Amino acid sequence: MDNKVRQNLLQIQEDIAPYKPNIIAVTKYFDGNAIIDAYNAGLRDFAESRAVEAVKKIENLPQEIRDNSRFHFIGHLQTNKVKKVIANFDYIHSVDSARLAQVISDEALNAGKIQNVLLEINIAGEEQKYGFSENEIFNEFTSLKELAGINIAGLMCMTPLGAAEKTQDEIFSEIVQLKKQLEERFNYPLKELSMGMSQDYKEAAKYGATMLRIGRKLFN
Repeated sequence: MDNKVRQNLLQIQEDIAPYKPNIIAVTKYFDGNAIIDAYNAGLRDFAESRAVEAVKKIENLPQEIRDNSRFHFIGHLQTNKVKKVIANFDYIHSVDSARLAQVISDEALNAGKIQNVLLEINIAGEEQKYGFSENEIFNEFTSLKELAGINIAGLMCMTPLGAAEKTQDEIFSEIVQLKKQLEERFNYPLKELSMGMSQDYKEAAKYGATMLRIGRKLFN
């Protein structure tokens, strides 16, 4: 599988050239060997979405990989799993409420850590998806940025499954504008834009994604 992952990665990099966002290997549906293959192909960022299973997988990795990789939590995070996630993940992409942000901040401070987070924006307004609405993020941002245990690294979004390219373009354009508005209004730099998955990574890269979350396209 090692060579296949390497070939897939080269194809993805070719697809998004000249843009060079950080490619995060989404390994939530794959075992630890997939992480090893992706690491050997040159990737250093790995994403998981189920806390308990992910922690076991990370703990069983070779020490070299654990020491030289960044781990990203991208799934819906329940407050009772926050402590476990903070202990094992460098970034939490799925901060979808002020309450969750507060719990993460408190637990991070207890652990002597500042946790990097991204605020999940439900830009398409999908009822089945988590995330802040545009109104909510403007109303909550002042209190969010004052939480001492978190560093708001940026924003995260997802396009609807099977969305047409036009819809993808509209959503990516909106979140880019939202990022700029938040930075200007609150004088707070938002470095990262986590957007784009196997179905829409080309469009996401074109609109300025700094993090692409890719699983199926990389491993299948």
